[in-house]
Amino acid sequence: MNGCVAVISIDTGCVLDVEPMSRFCKECQVHDKLDIASVEYKQWKAEHSNCKADFKGSAPAMEPEGADRIFKRSVEKHGLHYTKYFGDGDSKSFQRVQDTYKDIGKKVEKYECIGHVQKRVGAALRKLRKNKKEVRGKGRLTDKMIERLQNYYGIAIRSNVNNLEAMKEAILAALFHCASSSENEYHNCCPDGRDSWCGFKADKAKGTSNFKPGAGLPLKVIAEVKPIFARLSDEHLLQKCLHGLTQNQNESFNRMIWDRVPKSTFVGKDIFEFGLYDAVANFNMGAEAVKDILKKLGIEPGCFTSDHCRDLDNSRIFYAEYKCKDSSKTARKKL
Repeated sequence: MNGCVAVISIDTGCVLDVEPMSRFCKECQVHDKLDIASVEYKQWKAEHSNCKADFKGSAPAMEPEGADRIFKRSVEKHGLHYTKYFGDGDSKSFQRVQDTYKDIGKKVEKYECIGHVQKRVGAALRKLRKNKKEVRGKGRLTDKMIERLQNYYGIAIRSNVNNLEAMKEAILAALFHCASSSENEYHNCCPDGRDSWCGFKADKAKGTSNFKPGAGLPLKVIAEVKPIFARLSDEHLLQKCLHGLTQNQNESFNRMIWDRVPKSTFVGKDIFEFGLYDAVANFNMGAEAVKDILKKLGIEPGCFTSDHCRDLDNSRIFYAEYKCKDSSKTARKKL
């Protein structure tokens, strides 16, 4: 019944604009039981100018509608237009925004989230396994192998930001590296040298034998998987991934909203907006935003409030930096 769309800056990471929407209005629900021809209903309808239900349609349709409102507002209110749109690949919002900008003679360029593009590999391989019996079973497209192929695809993109040709080569190398086994070695596309990410090539350069090959894939399965990797290494798609960015900030902001107004408990639009704007303030400014809000309300924050806000912000920064360390990333991968 409630939903919101947010625009977050790629450059600063701050929320620039939000559009809260609701399909529910308590007053409308109560008065819908009245006869629309009655004097009481007509009088209420004339006075009901501030309806909380500002959206009619399905829940999935909220996203394109909210994006459309935000993009229109930027031009109408501020004379500014967004030049890049960085969203989900399967979202209908971009098409809606593109049509809106076309009407006013403006253009917007589409970028892809690496995380979402990476998930397409897993989705495509699971669909292949569902439709074709010959790729199922032990030593073929198991869940573990699909996850490995998906992870290697993501690494290939992230390791070759702003280099289209190297990205395409790395994706092909990732497929054959995962498909290799002790009996069948398909490491021709893997990079050479002692510092190669391919353990086989690194061993070859160092003269060691530390690399332990996996189970690999049969040739028939490779033949089925290869067209999927060819489709997902299309230049048109990879050009939208050259930036090397994800939508993790967007997911983080979503969590801050729903921590304040959980989806499990229904609230009206007023409470929903209050939680949304509080999340925006905390996301952009940190817990220090609480002090500014109190001052606006005529309440001078005390020393305990100030200390607690500072501790919250320091803790948030500490854990963010901890998660970004190479040692933390390695530990998460092992888990």
